Amino acid sequence: MAASPRSLVSDTGAIRPVQLDQVEHLLKLQKWSQKITSILDLDELINKIVDDVAAAFCCVETTVYLHDEERGELEMAGVHGCTLHGKGARLKVGKEGLVGYVASTGQIRYAPDVRQDPYYIACEATTLSEVAIPLLVDGRLVGVFAASHHELDAFTREHLRWLQGLCEHVAVAVHNARRFQHERHERQRMTQEASEARAIQEALLPKSSPYIPGFAVSGLSIPAGAVGGDWYDFIAFDDGCWGLVLADVSGKGTAAALLMSATRGMLRSLAQTCSGPGEVLTRLNRLLVEDFPSGKFVTMLLAVLNPSTRELTFSSAGHLRPLLVDEHGARFLDSERGMPLGLGTGEFSESRVQLSKGSRLVFYSDGITEATGLSDEEYGADRMRDHVLQPRASAETILADVRSFANGEGLHDDATVIFVKA
Repeated sequence: MAASPRSLVSDTGAIRPVQLDQVEHLLKLQKWSQKITSILDLDELINKIVDDVAAAFCCVETTVYLHDEERGELEMAGVHGCTLHGKGARLKVGKEGLVGYVASTGQIRYAPDVRQDPYYIACEATTLSEVAIPLLVDGRLVGVFAASHHELDAFTREHLRWLQGLCEHVAVAVHNARRFQHERHERQRMTQEASEARAIQEALLPKSSPYIPGFAVSGLSIPAGAVGGDWYDFIAFDDGCWGLVLADVSGKGTAAALLMSATRGMLRSLAQTCSGPGEVLTRLNRLLVEDFPSGKFVTMLLAVLNPSTRELTFSSAGHLRPLLVDEHGARFLDSERGMPLGLGTGEFSESRVQLSKGSRLVFYSDGITEATGLSDEEYGADRMRDHVLQPRASAETILADVRSFANGEGLHDDATVIFVKA
């Protein structure tokens, strides 16, 4: 072993070449070992290990292999001094070299003369001795650390003991860094998937407001998360009428978004072949009863607006009552029959209302009325009615008012509005 510098660990935490025959050196090595457990970047951690240990022990080569359980292999994750292999090189557990042997036995193996060791596979021509130490956490193999030297029997019994103690810390540090890396990749993957799902869901919403003579119609939907179970739609018919749809699938997140997408496709297919909203909901309900998972359902308002007669015909499948504001004031419109879609067979009644000039009609989801502020008080239907009575009310101002009411708490449920102004 080379020796002369006094300190084992520098001020920056790197190991320096030293004589390893003093207790103070062991204590400094211990401090360095504990320091590396705070490094969570796997590449940075392993590079520091192989570089600093190589410098401290004047090694020809130092390597760290990580265990790939699924493939029964070891992958080189860090290397210092090797001219033949680089990161990514693989060995079979139990079949290749000292490293493979140690991985299969879970025991340290030291070859004081590599020329006499049956498991050693030649690498650097100047290597004469090599040690391989398993990296174990709770008895489970994390990887293998190996160091080789240009001298015969270069590692004394004390050196091997110190290296084993160091590798106990290395194993924990590598295990923690791998877990952190895996969790970070999972978060990134989930974020990317959520972003892609959101883009798909946004593509299913209307790209713009429909042009309906005599009416201004707009819609807006804000999911509580990346994706949601609310949606709205505008459907043009050949006779000049327009279908207006607002629906809320039970649940939240990706599952609700998937059911929403399926329901939307069925509804659009049925809307062009049925005579009215009641028939559409009846036929759609039959399909959803057959296809929906148990306990899942959809509430929906489906209306057909005839711009030439200013008549709106609507059916409700267990949804919140639409709000109408006209010369008679503000009132919520009732529907005689209509249970949520997907729960069981039933009938759906139709209601008709005349939209006079200046009147306003609002479809909305429970993410509006059930939004709560810091005091847990709900926004409520009455507060929404008072807002819609204001001359400048719109889908955008309703949602802005709800957010203001929530006072920074955020929306806990998807919030969707269709606003019709005659």
